[in-house]
Amino acid sequence: MDIDRETYLSELRLREKNGMAKVITGPRRAGKSHLLFRLFYRDLIARGIDASHIIGVALDDIANDRLRDRHLLYEYVKSHIKDEDWYYVFLDEIQFVEGFVDTVNGLLHIGNLDVYVTGSNSHLLSSDVLTEFRGRGDEVRVRPLSFREFCPAFGGTPEEAWEEYLIYGGMPAVALMGDDRQKAAYLSRLFRETYLRDLIERNKIRHQDDFAELVRVLASAVGSLTNPSKLQRTFRSIKKSAITDKTIRDYIEALKDAFLIETAIRYDIKGKRYIGTPAKHYFTDIGLRNAVLGYRQTEETHLMENIIFNELRSRGYEVDIGVIEKRGTAGGEKARLEIDFIARLGSARYYIQSAFSLDDEAKRAQEERPLLAVQDSFRKIIVTGRNLKLRRDEHGITTMGIREFLLKENSLDL
Repeated sequence: MDIDRETYLSELRLREKNGMAKVITGPRRAGKSHLLFRLFYRDLIARGIDASHIIGVALDDIANDRLRDRHLLYEYVKSHIKDEDWYYVFLDEIQFVEGFVDTVNGLLHIGNLDVYVTGSNSHLLSSDVLTEFRGRGDEVRVRPLSFREFCPAFGGTPEEAWEEYLIYGGMPAVALMGDDRQKAAYLSRLFRETYLRDLIERNKIRHQDDFAELVRVLASAVGSLTNPSKLQRTFRSIKKSAITDKTIRDYIEALKDAFLIETAIRYDIKGKRYIGTPAKHYFTDIGLRNAVLGYRQTEETHLMENIIFNELRSRGYEVDIGVIEKRGTAGGEKARLEIDFIARLGSARYYIQSAFSLDDEAKRAQEERPLLAVQDSFRKIIVTGRNLKLRRDEHGITTMGIREFLLKENSLDL
């Protein structure tokens, strides 16, 4: 069964023949190769492109071991060009080629080549793409399945799909598995044998136990503010480890480089400035996060917050944590209020609270208070774990259920 990834196909079509290398990045096993070699390939064939004009090389395949030499790879691609029609070049896991930038830039000088590459590590981070490819790189970030993509693959009702997604997340292979034990074993093995091993080897990590423990600590602290200094104190007092805050900072950057976690930092809404540490770290896939902890600590409150963050990022939003100071009654001390997420895209901005339960007016007032303290006209939204019908109150605050938020791509504007 092929899972619909139309969002990413549209991104590739939009960039077709733009003179740049289309750089497809994202976590391992999130579907980058499938997107390129099956879905996009099939899309091109359906549009009349001859198969002989699609040149694909899977560089993680031992059969293509010799093509990991950048000169041989260049000559291999060039040898397949027989006429002046357009050719599409797919290079999968390009980081296996030392000096790949020269090869890709060389291919871009051939006028009838449209080049696409995938990668799974820090060589192809979005912050480095333009630098690495000298302004000729165009990134498409592929993520694990969103809930909207997951539901058709899983089948069943949205409620059943939500229960599944909350535990096992959105890795495409997991969505197609039928047995819970198989899913849990796959995710645990994927983290241990692919992510953890790759990170340790690539970053030459000596204190492997500390590194693995840090991942578990971050998984436990999803939705909580933390920083390297605080983590160092935890390691020193509880783990009896001498790990330094600099090492912890380096480890966190390595996890981000591998697309395993993302960081949201605090933004002072009134002061219009970033505050910096402490920050929150979210796992790119909630199933991997749960696997790290052996499927313990699966509190729906924190998992839902992580899933909302991932959904906002998959829609292309930059996501910060909102901080706003509000003076107490009668000129009393200022209170620092927190808004779970500020989502920005161009000139659009949304303030979003994640509230698993709104059982009484006191809880609703607690969630609304930070939103009401923001004195601008941007949309303010509370997402709750209940399957509530969308409603908007007299203050202009919209409340919607988590499944409506996730399943409707335009839910922020309803």
